[in-house]
Amino acid sequence: MMRQRTFPEDQVVDFVIVGAGAAGGVLAKELSTAGFTVVVHEQGPWRQNADFRHDEFATWFELELCGSLTDYPQTFRASPSETAQSATFPPLIYARGVGGSSVHFTANYWRFHEIDFNERSRLGGVPGANLADWPITYAELEPYYTKVDWEIGVSGVPGPFDPPRSRPYPVPPLPVKSSGVLMDRGAAKLGWHSQPAPMAILSEPHDGRLACGHCGYCMGYGCEFGAKSSTLVTMIPKAVATGNCEVRADSTVMRVETDASGRATGVVWLDAQGAEHRQRANAVILSANGAETARLLLMSAAGAYPDGLANASGLVGKHLMFNGQTAVFGTFEHPLNEYKSVQVTRIIHDFYDSDPRRGFYGGGGFDARMSQSPMLFALGGAPPDVPSWGADYKKWLHDWYTHAVEIACHTTSLPVETNSVTLDPSTKDKWGRPALRITYRDHDDDVKMMQFLQDRGRELLEAAEAVKIWAPPVGPQTIGAHLLGTCRMGNDARTSVVNADHRAHDVPNLFICDGSSFVTSGRGQPTMTIQALAFRASERIAEAVRNA
Repeated sequence: MMRQRTFPEDQVVDFVIVGAGAAGGVLAKELSTAGFTVVVHEQGPWRQNADFRHDEFATWFELELCGSLTDYPQTFRASPSETAQSATFPPLIYARGVGGSSVHFTANYWRFHEIDFNERSRLGGVPGANLADWPITYAELEPYYTKVDWEIGVSGVPGPFDPPRSRPYPVPPLPVKSSGVLMDRGAAKLGWHSQPAPMAILSEPHDGRLACGHCGYCMGYGCEFGAKSSTLVTMIPKAVATGNCEVRADSTVMRVETDASGRATGVVWLDAQGAEHRQRANAVILSANGAETARLLLMSAAGAYPDGLANASGLVGKHLMFNGQTAVFGTFEHPLNEYKSVQVTRIIHDFYDSDPRRGFYGGGGFDARMSQSPMLFALGGAPPDVPSWGADYKKWLHDWYTHAVEIACHTTSLPVETNSVTLDPSTKDKWGRPALRITYRDHDDDVKMMQFLQDRGRELLEAAEAVKIWAPPVGPQTIGAHLLGTCRMGNDARTSVVNADHRAHDVPNLFICDGSSFVTSGRGQPTMTIQALAFRASERIAEAVRNA
């Protein structure tokens, strides 16, 4: 861990940032570089590259990077009329630690397209959903997407459906894998357009960091090379190097405090031993993710904010969006060895836009990969007609794991008001906080879109000449890793939580910038947009504080 400045407990700093992930890391770097004093609170540890290991059991069964359900329970229900049940696997998947989920994500880095920002105006409403336009446009955000490319480090090359860009990628795309070659082959036969995947993993050295070592442990794992462009290795070191930023790992914020006038005065937090502290600040920024930010606002109910901080609209925690995620699998005659290197090297965006001729709302894209590690493949990756035990099962594992490919399908999620994060009334975590209670059921159009894209994925594998194809059934999801929309952005304080500059409508010196401020879900890869919003927000937040 690098040496950093530490602030006395009684010092009032310019900013407290809650969360050191994709957005919080960017905000910390930008604001500290601008000369502001910043304290970042992160509830997880500060890991180093050397701490990351290739341990499937620790990652997927002990939830090493996410925190166990014993310490951090979650409950789930499909509708508000049901009683939430304790989960045996987290309904909400996210990492705890400096860098947040940018440490363990796959690193797909799609930009949103122009349509993602104005679908309501272009398409009209969708019954049963609260589809709305963003108060900003793609053109306004484009310079900040480009900043993400260069400051975070994204490998790629523009493709046929990409929105306009002002600058090329800083490094070329990663080398194509077997799955990408097969995607190219199938797409060409079908008249579709396969293109190199933009990835937040370096194909060449950039900004003092190493290129990918192709170890094969990306999704779910931290990168021991530092080639994955997490804020742990891109933004946090630069923030600390300014001398204006302190990152407090293993510190859990319990509530945001406000004064009699309704302004935020700082946060109450617990250290690793559970001792309570206060950090005062001129402004507070919440970047804890779409679940934790909503929980913290609801836990900060007090005085002028009886229903939760920044919640005069009643929308804090509502409109949770997961993105639709499904897949189709195929095996091929020759070994593909997809366990090697990065997950994704090719994508297809021919079905990105919603098409009224389908009869339902939604759009999305494919990538080609094999996301199941050997242990997960062995426990649930075989097709339904393969025995789950015995000699035939053993032969399947021996013959086909290295021959298998997955077409991962990523789709839109509609904002449904009842899909939400709330405080569980009876279950608490190890710090005594109310557990996250998730209420979620995909809109019927979301399920139809997932099925539509899975069917196209089957066509793709057939065109690529797979010898066997199978797919899990499509239905409403109970697990999500993209936690979006719970503090949506908008110009009207009655229908949104933050304005276009990420300032809470109700609290003049409270800012919210993470996936929670999304108005629509995009097509399945939100992190680049989260970071573009954070670069943009840092300028506006700095200006607001200077002019206060």
